[in-house]
Amino acid sequence: MRRGERRGAGGPRPGSPVPAGKAALEEPPDGAPAGRAAGPGAGRRSTESEVYDDGTNTFFWRAHTLTVLFILTCVLGYVTLLEETPRDTAYNTKRGIVASILVFLCFGVTQAKDGPFSRPHPAYWRFWLCVSVVYELFLIFILFQTVQDGRQFLKYVDPRLGAPLPERDYGGNCLIYDADNKTDPFHNIWDKLDGFVPAHFLGWYLKTLMIREWWMCTIISVMFEFLEYSLEHQLPNFSECWWDHWIMDVLICNGLGIYCGMKTLEWLSLKTYKWQGLWNIPTYKGKMKRIAFQFTPYSWVRFEWKPASSLRRWLAVCGIILVFLLAELNTFYLKFVLWLPPEHYLVLLRLVFFVNVGGVAMREIYDFMDDPRLHKKLGQQAWLVAAITATELLIVVKYDPHTLTLSLPFYISQCWTLGSVLVLTWTVWRFFLRDITLRYKETRRQKQQNRGDQGTAVGHMHGPPPGPEDPEVTWRLDRGSRCCLLQSMRSGPHWALLAPIGPLDHV
Repeated sequence: MRRGERRGAGGPRPGSPVPAGKAALEEPPDGAPAGRAAGPGAGRRSTESEVYDDGTNTFFWRAHTLTVLFILTCVLGYVTLLEETPRDTAYNTKRGIVASILVFLCFGVTQAKDGPFSRPHPAYWRFWLCVSVVYELFLIFILFQTVQDGRQFLKYVDPRLGAPLPERDYGGNCLIYDADNKTDPFHNIWDKLDGFVPAHFLGWYLKTLMIREWWMCTIISVMFEFLEYSLEHQLPNFSECWWDHWIMDVLICNGLGIYCGMKTLEWLSLKTYKWQGLWNIPTYKGKMKRIAFQFTPYSWVRFEWKPASSLRRWLAVCGIILVFLLAELNTFYLKFVLWLPPEHYLVLLRLVFFVNVGGVAMREIYDFMDDPRLHKKLGQQAWLVAAITATELLIVVKYDPHTLTLSLPFYISQCWTLGSVLVLTWTVWRFFLRDITLRYKETRRQKQQNRGDQGTAVGHMHGPPPGPEDPEVTWRLDRGSRCCLLQSMRSGPHWALLAPIGPLDHV
């Protein structure tokens, strides 16, 4: 839904609440009612914030499809008519591929369907949606090449690629205090304080903003460290010191990032979302503040995953955790099988890509889980992220099956087997055996209650006949016989007990 459509005739008047189905940079999905009130119980979920917008629709928010088409046509006409085509086949191939991608991005930015986010601008998120399509197509192309051709193809991106990576010692000396080194006994700690430390912190800060749940972030953080322990016999860079795993990574970098992320989420959930057009603000300070807030969420939704509430949500949350861990592992395995140095800009671009698409995907997954009546299918960005993660895994499997098939150490396999059995046992107990037990107890309780009610009814029947004004008994006369219809008004179920008393002397 374009912003201009959302602010059209019949939209909210200035100062009135706008539809609150938008959350966390969000707008209501296509097909959602556009006139829902923002008050409680008027179609807005309890976890969504209220939004007030004066409805200003400026040049910044209008569609510019014809303008983009005109500029694109002029650029292509200039290249075709005024530039001389070089004789270099490789250069022309690269140039043609880049031009094709740019034309597709122009089309997608102006014509693709909007996602749930709208800040800083819906076109920004449409751009990343189209980048997701391009990246998935690139992965499919790499998947259908031979191992040697796929690695050498990356030389067209960077001539320095396509060469095996040198061996590195990642574990090394794990002493926190090295007494043998008189000049700097803590040199092992200082050696670990490289550029990856702030990257760990920033990464987990952003992941917390995506997931919006402390316990889920903590589980993913701890499970990834267990995966590094388990797979260090396959990849050397998973071999780290124990204090690097649990102190520097889990407690300091990841823990501090999660803590700061939760504080940011708390601020966003309490923030007032009241928006005015830039030209409706009288002071320059207010205008600068409004420009800065353009890069903050339009509204906010608090995620409540509730994995134990139903089997569907439990399986969905387990699937989300699995995809997160696979995406993390793919970062290291792709570098290994495609011969990408850790500091190469392609590795950084992939991380930037997942930061931008991950938040949209998590929002679409949560909508699909939490409100299936409105969101009947999985969102487009979530679908692409799942497809990209699966394709990356298939590339790793194809390009180096030997590494992936290295058997786990016995104690590692035993630990994972025990953990899997415990999770499966809890799942069966929580969603099958526990429900059966509760239903049996409830049925037994109802039967006992029914027996007690029947005994009470029989006692009333053998007692003195109640008067016609008794509120708990209704008298009925039928064909010369006097019958008693006993009806319980204090309990839920109702039944009738016909007890012929004798013929009537008078009708």
